[in-house]
Amino acid sequence: MITKPEPYLCTSKAQKMNSKILVLILFCLLLPSRYIFSKTLPVGSGKTYSTPTQAAAVAQPCDTILIFPGTYQGAYFITNLSGRSYARIVIMGTNKSQVIFNSGTEGLHFSDINYIKIQDLTFTGQTGNSMNIDDNGSIQTPSKHIIVTRCDFFNMGAQGNNDFLKLSGLDSFEISECSFKKAATGGSGIDMVGCHYGKVIHCDFDSMGSNSIQMKGGTQFIRIENNSFKNGGQRALNLGGSTGLSFFRPIDAKFEAADIQVYANVFTGSMAPIAYVGSERVDVANNTIYFPEKWVIRILQETVDVTRFVPCGNNIFRNNIIYFNNAVSTHVNIGSNTASNTFVFSNNLWYNSSNPTASEPVLPVTETSPIYGQDPQFTSSSNFTLKKGSVAISSGVFISGITNDMSGMSFKNPPSRGAYEYSGGVFVAPVTLFNPISVYPNPSAGTINIEVQKPSRVQIISSTGQKIIELNVTKIEKIDLPHKGIFYLILLQEGHKFTQKIIII
Repeated sequence: MITKPEPYLCTSKAQKMNSKILVLILFCLLLPSRYIFSKTLPVGSGKTYSTPTQAAAVAQPCDTILIFPGTYQGAYFITNLSGRSYARIVIMGTNKSQVIFNSGTEGLHFSDINYIKIQDLTFTGQTGNSMNIDDNGSIQTPSKHIIVTRCDFFNMGAQGNNDFLKLSGLDSFEISECSFKKAATGGSGIDMVGCHYGKVIHCDFDSMGSNSIQMKGGTQFIRIENNSFKNGGQRALNLGGSTGLSFFRPIDAKFEAADIQVYANVFTGSMAPIAYVGSERVDVANNTIYFPEKWVIRILQETVDVTRFVPCGNNIFRNNIIYFNNAVSTHVNIGSNTASNTFVFSNNLWYNSSNPTASEPVLPVTETSPIYGQDPQFTSSSNFTLKKGSVAISSGVFISGITNDMSGMSFKNPPSRGAYEYSGGVFVAPVTLFNPISVYPNPSAGTINIEVQKPSRVQIISSTGQKIIELNVTKIEKIDLPHKGIFYLILLQEGHKFTQKIIII
Protein backbone atom coordinates (compact mmCIF):
# COMPACT_ATOMS: atom_id res chain seq x y z
CA MET A 1 0.00 0.00 0.00
CA ILE A 2 1.42 3.28 -1.06
CA THR A 3 0.73 6.17 1.25
CA LYS A 4 0.66 9.80 0.19
CA PRO A 5 3.78 11.55 1.44
CA GLU A 6 3.54 14.59 3.75
CA PRO A 7 3.70 17.86 1.79
CA TYR A 8 7.11 18.89 3.09
CA LEU A 9 8.65 15.65 1.80
CA CYS A 10 7.87 16.81 -1.73
CA THR A 11 9.59 20.18 -1.46
CA SER A 12 13.00 21.00 -2.77
CA LYS A 13 15.96 21.89 -0.56
CA ALA A 14 15.47 25.57 -1.45
CA GLN A 15 11.81 25.36 -0.52
CA LYS A 16 12.73 23.76 2.78
CA MET A 17 15.24 26.55 3.49
CA ASN A 18 12.65 29.27 2.68
CA SER A 19 10.19 27.62 5.05
CA LYS A 20 12.76 27.65 7.84
CA ILE A 21 13.47 31.34 7.25
CA LEU A 22 9.76 32.13 7.35
CA VAL A 23 9.37 30.24 10.62
CA LEU A 24 12.36 32.13 12.07
CA ILE A 25 10.87 35.50 11.06
CA LEU A 26 7.53 34.62 12.62
CA PHE A 27 9.28 33.46 15.79
CA CYS A 28 11.13 36.78 16.10
CA LEU A 29 7.94 38.76 15.59
CA LEU A 30 6.23 36.81 18.34
CA LEU A 31 9.06 36.96 20.85
CA PRO A 32 7.72 37.41 24.39
CA SER A 33 8.49 40.53 26.39
CA ARG A 34 11.52 39.13 28.20
CA TYR A 35 13.46 38.96 24.91
CA ILE A 36 13.09 42.65 24.07
CA PHE A 37 16.49 44.34 23.99
CA SER A 38 17.05 47.62 25.79
CA LYS A 39 19.30 50.57 25.00
CA THR A 40 20.69 53.29 27.21
CA LEU A 41 20.33 56.78 25.71
CA PRO A 42 22.80 59.11 27.50
CA VAL A 43 21.77 62.77 27.94
CA GLY A 44 24.03 65.64 28.99
CA SER A 45 26.98 67.76 28.08
CA GLY A 46 29.21 65.81 25.70
CA LYS A 47 26.79 62.87 25.57
CA THR A 48 24.96 61.44 22.56
CA TYR A 49 21.93 63.62 23.28
CA SER A 50 22.05 67.08 24.78
CA THR A 51 18.42 67.20 25.94
CA PRO A 52 15.80 64.72 27.16
CA THR A 53 13.60 65.70 24.20
CA GLN A 54 16.22 64.54 21.71
CA ALA A 55 16.61 61.18 23.42
CA ALA A 56 12.84 60.72 23.71
CA ALA A 57 12.49 61.20 19.95
CA VAL A 58 14.33 57.91 19.34
CA ALA A 59 13.41 55.98 22.52
CA GLN A 60 11.75 52.58 22.13
CA PRO A 61 10.05 50.32 24.69
CA CYS A 62 12.49 49.06 27.34
CA ASP A 63 15.00 51.88 26.68
CA THR A 64 16.46 54.04 29.45
CA ILE A 65 16.92 57.77 28.91
CA LEU A 66 19.82 58.34 31.29
CA ILE A 67 20.39 61.97 32.28
CA PHE A 68 23.89 62.81 33.51
CA PRO A 69 24.79 65.50 36.08
CA GLY A 70 24.12 69.04 34.99
CA THR A 71 21.69 71.93 35.16
CA TYR A 72 18.87 71.72 32.61
CA GLN A 73 16.66 74.70 31.87
CA GLY A 74 13.36 73.75 30.24
CA ALA A 75 10.76 73.54 29.19
CA TYR A 76 11.50 70.20 27.58
CA PHE A 77 8.40 68.90 25.80
CA ILE A 78 7.98 65.15 25.27
CA THR A 79 4.92 63.97 23.34
CA ASN A 80 3.60 60.61 22.12
CA LEU A 81 6.13 58.53 24.02
CA SER A 82 4.99 55.02 24.87
CA GLY A 83 6.56 51.95 26.36
CA ARG A 84 4.62 48.74 26.76
CA SER A 85 3.11 46.89 29.69
CA TYR A 86 6.12 44.57 29.76
CA ALA A 87 8.72 47.14 28.66
CA ARG A 88 8.48 50.59 30.18
CA ILE A 89 10.61 53.48 29.01
CA VAL A 90 12.62 54.80 31.97
CA ILE A 91 13.70 58.44 32.26
CA MET A 92 16.17 58.73 35.12
CA GLY A 93 19.02 60.77 36.52
CA THR A 94 22.35 59.21 37.38
CA ASN A 95 22.39 61.12 40.66
CA LYS A 96 19.26 62.91 41.87
CA SER A 97 21.09 65.69 43.69
CA GLN A 98 23.19 66.49 40.59
CA VAL A 99 20.58 66.23 37.83
CA ILE A 100 18.73 69.49 38.28
CA PHE A 101 15.99 71.07 36.20
CA ASN A 102 16.44 74.67 37.22
CA SER A 103 14.26 77.73 36.42
CA GLY A 104 12.46 78.14 33.11
CA THR A 105 8.68 78.07 32.83
CA GLU A 106 8.62 74.28 33.21
CA GLY A 107 11.13 71.51 33.73
CA LEU A 108 9.56 68.59 31.87
CA HIS A 109 6.20 68.59 30.08
CA PHE A 110 4.79 65.24 28.98
CA SER A 111 1.72 64.80 26.75
CA ASP A 112 0.13 61.58 25.52
CA ILE A 113 2.55 59.19 27.20
CA ASN A 114 2.10 55.59 28.34
CA TYR A 115 4.12 53.10 30.35
CA ILE A 116 6.80 55.58 31.42
CA LYS A 117 8.83 55.61 34.64
CA ILE A 118 10.43 58.91 35.76
CA GLN A 119 12.90 58.84 38.62
CA ASP A 120 15.86 60.44 40.41
CA LEU A 121 15.44 64.03 39.16
CA THR A 122 15.38 67.38 40.96
CA PHE A 123 13.21 70.39 40.03
CA THR A 124 13.54 73.93 41.34
CA GLY A 125 12.79 77.53 40.43
CA GLN A 126 10.19 77.01 37.69
CA THR A 127 7.75 79.87 37.03
CA GLY A 128 4.97 77.69 35.59
CA ASN A 129 4.73 74.05 36.70
CA SER A 130 7.83 72.03 37.52
CA MET A 131 6.60 68.84 35.85
CA ASN A 132 3.45 68.53 33.77
CA ILE A 133 1.85 65.27 32.62
CA ASP A 134 -1.33 65.51 30.55
CA ASP A 135 -3.45 63.94 27.82
CA ASN A 136 -2.74 66.70 25.29
CA GLY A 137 -6.37 67.81 25.57
CA SER A 138 -7.73 64.50 24.28
CA ILE A 139 -10.11 63.57 27.09
CA GLN A 140 -11.00 60.18 25.60
CA THR A 141 -7.36 59.01 25.51
CA PRO A 142 -5.66 59.78 28.83
CA SER A 143 -2.00 59.20 29.48
CA LYS A 144 -1.67 55.89 31.34
CA HIS A 145 0.59 53.71 33.44
CA ILE A 146 3.01 56.35 34.69
CA ILE A 147 5.38 56.08 37.67
CA VAL A 148 7.12 59.11 39.20
CA THR A 149 9.49 58.10 41.99
CA ARG A 150 12.40 59.49 44.00
CA CYS A 151 12.11 63.00 42.57
CA ASP A 152 12.65 66.20 44.59
CA PHE A 153 10.71 69.42 44.02
CA PHE A 154 11.63 72.56 45.96
CA ASN A 155 11.56 76.36 45.88
CA MET A 156 8.95 77.10 43.22
CA GLY A 157 9.93 80.23 41.29
CA ALA A 158 6.41 81.71 41.25
CA GLN A 159 3.73 82.57 43.79
CA GLY A 160 0.53 82.15 41.80
CA ASN A 161 -1.46 79.03 40.87
CA ASN A 162 1.70 77.13 39.94
CA ASP A 163 2.26 73.50 40.85
CA PHE A 164 5.26 71.29 41.41
CA LEU A 165 3.54 68.34 39.71
CA LYS A 166 0.54 69.03 37.47
CA LEU A 167 -1.47 66.00 36.33
CA SER A 168 -4.34 66.41 33.85
CA GLY A 169 -6.02 63.41 32.27
CA LEU A 170 -3.81 60.72 33.77
CA ASP A 171 -4.96 57.18 34.60
CA SER A 172 -3.26 54.25 36.38
CA PHE A 173 -0.29 56.00 37.99
CA GLU A 174 1.87 56.05 41.08
CA ILE A 175 3.76 58.90 42.76
CA SER A 176 6.15 57.53 45.38
CA GLU A 177 9.12 58.54 47.53
CA CYS A 178 9.10 62.13 46.25
CA SER A 179 9.63 65.28 48.31
CA PHE A 180 7.88 68.62 47.84
CA LYS A 181 9.12 71.68 49.71
CA LYS A 182 8.37 75.43 49.58
CA ALA A 183 5.60 75.60 47.03
CA ALA A 184 4.02 78.63 45.35
CA THR A 185 1.64 80.49 47.64
CA GLY A 186 -1.32 79.83 45.37
CA GLY A 187 -0.25 76.43 44.06
CA SER A 188 -0.12 72.76 45.00
CA GLY A 189 2.49 70.10 45.48
CA ILE A 190 0.45 67.74 43.30
CA ASP A 191 -2.59 69.00 41.38
CA MET A 192 -4.83 66.39 39.73
CA VAL A 193 -7.53 67.29 37.23
CA GLY A 194 -9.60 64.40 35.90
CA CYS A 195 -7.20 61.68 37.06
CA HIS A 196 -8.18 58.10 37.88
CA TYR A 197 -6.77 54.95 39.46
CA GLY A 198 -3.70 56.46 41.06
CA LYS A 199 -1.85 56.50 44.34
CA VAL A 200 0.52 58.79 46.21
CA ILE A 201 2.63 56.91 48.75
CA HIS A 202 5.66 57.57 50.96
CA CYS A 203 6.03 61.22 49.91
CA ASP A 204 7.02 64.23 52.04
CA PHE A 205 5.29 67.62 51.77
CA ASP A 206 6.72 70.63 53.62
CA SER A 207 5.75 74.32 53.49
CA MET A 208 3.07 74.11 50.85
CA GLY A 209 0.95 76.95 49.51
CA SER A 210 -2.72 76.44 48.71
CA ASN A 211 -2.58 72.63 48.94
CA SER A 212 -0.23 69.74 49.27
CA ILE A 213 -2.44 67.54 47.06
CA GLN A 214 -5.54 68.64 45.17
CA MET A 215 -7.91 66.19 43.41
CA LYS A 216 -10.67 67.71 41.30
CA GLY A 217 -12.38 67.83 37.88
CA GLY A 218 -13.84 64.31 38.05
CA THR A 219 -10.85 62.72 39.77
CA GLN A 220 -11.76 59.24 41.05
CA PHE A 221 -10.22 56.13 42.62
CA ILE A 222 -7.14 57.70 44.23
CA ARG A 223 -5.28 56.39 47.28
CA ILE A 224 -3.21 58.75 49.48
CA GLU A 225 -1.21 56.62 51.91
CA ASN A 226 1.78 56.80 54.28
CA ASN A 227 2.71 60.40 53.45
CA SER A 228 3.97 63.17 55.70
CA PHE A 229 2.41 66.65 55.49
CA LYS A 230 4.17 69.42 57.43
CA ASN A 231 2.63 72.87 57.15
CA GLY A 232 0.69 71.52 54.18
CA GLY A 233 -0.95 74.79 53.16
CA GLN A 234 -4.43 76.28 53.37
CA ARG A 235 -5.93 72.83 52.73
CA ALA A 236 -3.30 70.10 52.99
CA LEU A 237 -5.62 67.76 51.12
CA ASN A 238 -8.18 69.43 48.89
CA LEU A 239 -10.44 66.45 48.27
CA GLY A 240 -12.31 68.10 45.41
CA GLY A 241 -12.24 71.75 44.44
CA SER A 242 -13.62 74.04 41.73
CA THR A 243 -13.02 73.21 38.07
CA GLY A 244 -14.10 74.84 34.82
CA LEU A 245 -16.71 72.63 33.14
CA SER A 246 -14.64 72.14 29.98
CA PHE A 247 -11.80 70.57 31.99
CA PHE A 248 -13.75 67.73 33.62
CA ARG A 249 -12.66 64.19 32.76
CA PRO A 250 -15.02 62.58 32.01
CA ILE A 251 -16.76 65.65 30.67
CA ASP A 252 -20.06 64.71 32.35
CA ALA A 253 -18.68 63.83 35.80
CA LYS A 254 -21.16 64.62 38.57
CA PHE A 255 -18.56 65.30 41.24
CA GLU A 256 -15.23 67.03 41.68
CA ALA A 257 -13.74 63.97 43.39
CA ALA A 258 -15.02 60.55 44.42
CA ASP A 259 -13.84 57.23 45.80
CA ILE A 260 -10.71 58.65 47.44
CA GLN A 261 -8.90 56.82 50.24
CA VAL A 262 -6.72 58.78 52.66
CA TYR A 263 -5.01 56.19 54.84
CA ALA A 264 -2.29 56.32 57.51
CA ASN A 265 -0.77 59.76 56.87
CA VAL A 266 0.65 62.30 59.33
CA PHE A 267 -0.44 65.95 59.18
CA THR A 268 1.43 68.60 61.19
CA GLY A 269 0.09 72.14 61.04
CA SER A 270 -1.76 73.61 58.00
CA MET A 271 -4.84 75.80 58.11
CA ALA A 272 -7.11 72.79 57.51
CA PRO A 273 -5.55 69.34 57.04
CA ILE A 274 -8.67 67.85 55.44
CA ALA A 275 -11.10 69.58 53.06
CA TYR A 276 -13.99 67.68 51.48
CA VAL A 277 -15.01 69.92 48.56
CA GLY A 278 -17.73 68.73 46.17
CA SER A 279 -16.70 65.15 46.87
CA GLU A 280 -18.39 61.87 47.75
CA ARG A 281 -17.35 58.44 48.98
CA VAL A 282 -14.09 59.76 50.42
CA ASP A 283 -12.67 57.75 53.33
CA VAL A 284 -10.20 59.50 55.66
CA ALA A 285 -8.98 56.89 58.11
CA ASN A 286 -6.14 56.10 60.51
CA ASN A 287 -4.39 59.44 60.13
CA THR A 288 -2.61 61.45 62.82
CA ILE A 289 -3.43 65.17 62.78
CA TYR A 290 -1.19 67.29 65.00
CA PHE A 291 -1.87 70.95 65.85
CA PRO A 292 -4.03 72.10 62.91
CA GLU A 293 -4.00 75.88 62.74
CA LYS A 294 -7.68 76.82 62.35
CA TRP A 295 -9.94 73.92 61.38
CA VAL A 296 -9.59 70.14 61.43
CA ILE A 297 -12.03 69.57 58.57
CA ARG A 298 -13.81 71.70 55.98
CA ILE A 299 -16.97 70.55 54.18
CA LEU A 300 -17.60 72.76 51.15
CA GLN A 301 -19.38 72.87 47.80
CA GLU A 302 -17.65 75.25 45.40
CA THR A 303 -19.10 73.91 42.14
CA VAL A 304 -22.84 74.40 42.56
CA ASP A 305 -25.37 73.10 40.02
CA VAL A 306 -28.14 70.98 41.53
CA THR A 307 -29.11 69.71 38.06
CA ARG A 308 -25.71 68.08 37.67
CA PHE A 309 -23.46 67.99 40.72
CA VAL A 310 -24.18 66.02 43.86
CA PRO A 311 -23.72 67.99 47.09
CA CYS A 312 -20.63 67.18 49.11
CA GLY A 313 -21.64 64.18 51.20
CA ASN A 314 -21.52 60.46 51.93
CA ASN A 315 -17.95 60.78 53.17
CA ILE A 316 -16.21 59.14 56.13
CA PHE A 317 -13.82 60.27 58.89
CA ARG A 318 -12.72 57.44 61.21
CA ASN A 319 -9.90 55.97 63.31
CA ASN A 320 -8.02 59.27 63.30
CA ILE A 321 -6.13 60.96 66.14
CA ILE A 322 -6.66 64.72 66.30
CA TYR A 323 -4.24 66.46 68.69
CA PHE A 324 -5.08 70.17 68.82
CA ASN A 325 -5.16 73.26 71.03
CA ASN A 326 -7.32 76.32 71.54
CA ALA A 327 -6.20 77.77 68.20
CA VAL A 328 -8.91 75.56 66.69
CA SER A 329 -12.14 77.38 67.33
CA THR A 330 -14.26 75.46 64.82
CA HIS A 331 -13.50 71.77 64.42
CA VAL A 332 -15.57 71.32 61.26
CA ASN A 333 -16.22 74.27 58.97
CA ILE A 334 -19.43 73.57 57.00
CA GLY A 335 -20.32 75.59 53.91
CA SER A 336 -23.64 75.97 52.13
CA ASN A 337 -25.07 73.53 49.56
CA THR A 338 -23.48 70.52 51.27
CA ALA A 339 -24.95 67.29 52.62
CA SER A 340 -22.94 67.29 55.84
CA ASN A 341 -25.66 65.26 57.56
CA THR A 342 -24.70 62.25 55.40
CA PHE A 343 -21.13 62.10 56.75
CA VAL A 344 -19.98 59.27 59.02
CA PHE A 345 -17.70 59.95 62.01
CA SER A 346 -16.47 57.02 64.07
CA ASN A 347 -13.69 55.89 66.41
CA ASN A 348 -11.71 59.14 66.34
CA LEU A 349 -9.62 60.34 69.29
CA TRP A 350 -9.94 64.08 69.97
CA TYR A 351 -7.49 65.69 72.41
CA ASN A 352 -7.25 69.39 73.20
CA SER A 353 -3.83 69.80 74.77
CA SER A 354 -4.71 73.32 75.97
CA ASN A 355 -7.83 72.15 77.80
CA PRO A 356 -8.51 68.39 77.75
CA THR A 357 -11.99 68.89 79.19
CA ALA A 358 -12.88 70.90 76.06
CA SER A 359 -11.85 68.19 73.62
CA GLU A 360 -15.28 67.20 72.32
CA PRO A 361 -15.78 68.62 68.81
CA VAL A 362 -18.94 70.04 67.31
CA LEU A 363 -19.78 67.70 64.42
CA PRO A 364 -22.62 67.68 61.88
CA VAL A 365 -23.66 64.17 63.02
CA THR A 366 -23.28 62.05 66.15
CA GLU A 367 -19.99 60.18 66.21
CA THR A 368 -19.78 56.46 66.95
CA SER A 369 -17.29 55.30 69.63
CA PRO A 370 -15.27 58.51 70.02
CA ILE A 371 -12.61 59.17 72.65
CA TYR A 372 -12.53 62.70 74.08
CA GLY A 373 -9.94 64.38 76.27
CA GLN A 374 -7.47 61.52 76.71
CA ASP A 375 -3.83 62.06 75.71
CA PRO A 376 -2.88 59.58 72.95
CA GLN A 377 0.65 59.44 74.45
CA PHE A 378 2.90 59.93 71.47
CA THR A 379 6.52 58.87 71.85
CA SER A 380 7.55 62.51 71.38
CA SER A 381 6.40 65.75 69.74
CA SER A 382 8.03 64.65 66.48
CA ASN A 383 7.51 60.88 66.71
CA PHE A 384 3.84 59.93 66.65
CA THR A 385 4.25 56.25 67.48
CA LEU A 386 2.27 55.20 70.55
CA LYS A 387 3.53 54.49 74.06
CA LYS A 388 2.43 51.44 75.98
CA GLY A 389 -0.90 52.12 77.66
CA SER A 390 -2.19 54.60 75.08
CA VAL A 391 -5.97 54.58 74.79
CA ALA A 392 -5.52 54.64 71.01
CA ILE A 393 -4.12 51.09 70.99
CA SER A 394 -6.54 48.45 69.64
CA SER A 395 -9.50 50.83 69.91
CA GLY A 396 -10.14 51.52 66.24
CA VAL A 397 -12.62 49.87 63.90
CA PHE A 398 -11.19 47.28 61.49
CA ILE A 399 -10.96 48.51 57.88
CA SER A 400 -10.14 45.77 55.38
CA GLY A 401 -8.65 48.15 52.80
CA ILE A 402 -5.90 49.49 55.07
CA THR A 403 -2.71 47.44 55.13
CA ASN A 404 0.39 49.13 56.55
CA ASP A 405 0.90 52.00 58.96
CA MET A 406 3.46 54.78 58.54
CA SER A 407 6.29 52.58 59.80
CA GLY A 408 5.45 49.69 57.49
CA MET A 409 3.80 47.55 60.17
CA SER A 410 0.54 45.80 59.42
CA PHE A 411 -2.50 47.12 61.26
CA LYS A 412 -3.97 44.61 63.68
CA ASN A 413 -7.62 43.66 64.14
CA PRO A 414 -8.83 45.76 65.85
CA PRO A 415 -6.29 48.42 64.84
CA SER A 416 -4.94 51.32 66.82
CA ARG A 417 -6.24 54.78 66.07
CA GLY A 418 -3.95 57.13 64.19
CA ALA A 419 -1.24 56.56 61.60
CA TYR A 420 0.84 54.11 63.67
CA GLU A 421 0.00 50.66 64.89
CA TYR A 422 1.36 49.88 68.34
CA SER A 423 4.66 48.04 68.02
CA GLY A 424 4.49 46.19 71.34
CA GLY A 425 7.01 48.45 72.99
CA VAL A 426 9.66 47.90 70.34
CA PHE A 427 10.72 51.14 68.69
CA VAL A 428 9.82 51.22 65.01
CA ALA A 429 11.36 54.08 63.05
CA PRO A 430 8.95 55.96 60.79
CA VAL A 431 9.33 55.27 57.09
CA THR A 432 11.36 58.02 55.44
CA LEU A 433 12.81 58.64 52.02
CA PHE A 434 16.17 57.36 53.29
CA ASN A 435 17.58 54.48 51.25
CA PRO A 436 20.14 52.34 53.15
CA ILE A 437 21.94 51.37 49.91
CA SER A 438 24.50 53.42 48.03
CA VAL A 439 25.85 52.19 44.68
CA TYR A 440 28.66 54.06 42.91
CA PRO A 441 29.72 54.81 40.28
CA ASN A 442 26.35 54.36 38.64
CA PRO A 443 26.36 54.13 35.61
CA SER A 444 29.59 52.18 35.60
CA ALA A 445 31.92 50.57 33.08
CA GLY A 446 31.63 47.31 35.01
CA THR A 447 32.98 47.74 38.56
CA ILE A 448 30.71 49.11 41.28
CA ASN A 449 30.93 49.76 45.01
CA ILE A 450 28.04 48.75 47.25
CA GLU A 451 27.86 50.63 50.55
CA VAL A 452 25.32 49.81 53.29
CA GLN A 453 24.57 51.51 56.58
CA LYS A 454 24.47 48.23 58.49
CA PRO A 455 25.56 44.65 57.61
CA SER A 456 23.08 43.33 55.07
CA ARG A 457 22.53 40.52 52.61
CA VAL A 458 21.99 41.75 49.07
CA GLN A 459 21.15 40.25 45.72
CA ILE A 460 21.87 41.51 42.23
CA ILE A 461 19.51 40.31 39.51
CA SER A 462 19.42 40.91 35.77
CA SER A 463 16.65 42.79 33.98
CA THR A 464 15.11 39.40 33.14
CA GLY A 465 15.00 38.34 36.80
CA GLN A 466 18.03 36.02 36.82
CA LYS A 467 20.05 36.10 40.04
CA ILE A 468 23.63 37.15 39.25
CA ILE A 469 25.19 37.59 42.69
CA GLU A 470 24.13 37.12 46.31
CA LEU A 471 26.46 38.20 49.10
CA ASN A 472 26.79 39.66 52.58
CA VAL A 473 27.98 43.26 52.73
CA THR A 474 29.40 44.54 56.01
CA LYS A 475 30.14 48.12 54.96
CA ILE A 476 31.59 48.53 51.42
CA GLU A 477 31.99 45.81 48.83
CA LYS A 478 33.51 46.15 45.35
CA ILE A 479 32.20 43.79 42.67
CA ASP A 480 32.42 43.34 38.92
CA LEU A 481 29.32 42.74 36.83
CA PRO A 482 29.63 40.39 33.85
CA HIS A 483 28.33 42.47 30.95
CA LYS A 484 26.62 45.68 29.85
CA GLY A 485 22.96 46.18 30.65
CA ILE A 486 20.57 46.99 33.46
CA PHE A 487 20.74 45.19 36.80
CA TYR A 488 18.87 45.56 40.09
CA LEU A 489 20.32 45.38 43.59
CA ILE A 490 17.82 44.19 46.22
CA LEU A 491 18.18 44.53 49.99
CA LEU A 492 15.70 43.41 52.65
CA GLN A 493 16.00 45.28 55.92
CA GLU A 494 13.62 45.36 58.88
CA GLY A 495 10.68 44.23 56.81
CA HIS A 496 11.27 46.76 54.03
CA LYS A 497 12.49 46.02 50.53
CA PHE A 498 14.91 48.48 48.94
CA THR A 499 15.81 48.31 45.26
CA GLN A 500 18.57 50.16 43.42
CA LYS A 501 18.88 50.19 39.65
CA ILE A 502 22.43 49.62 38.29
CA ILE A 503 23.48 50.53 34.75
CA ILE A 504 26.60 49.06 33.16
CA ILE A 505 27.62 50.88 29.97
